[in-house]
Amino acid sequence: MPEDIIKKYTNGEVTIVWKPNVCIHSKICWSKSTGLPEVFNPMERPWIKMDSAGSEQIVEQVKKCPSGALSFYYNNEV
Repeated sequence: MPEDIIKKYTNGEVTIVWKPNVCIHSKICWSKSTGLPEVFNPMERPWIKMDSAGSEQIVEQVKKCPSGALSFYYNNEV
């Protein structure tokens, strides 16, 4: 069984957790019509740019992830 990969991206206030093995590539996070392409860009590395939008905007987008591959936590709640 492959090892579960977990990647974290933070802006100091909020941390996005990405589980690539769970991702179904729905495009909801980076599509121009449904997402935040300035934050989520699978063609770049790192593919999540936490400084490209406000924390609340990023959190609201992460909540739309249909697979649960993206999740978040506020750093002051850890």
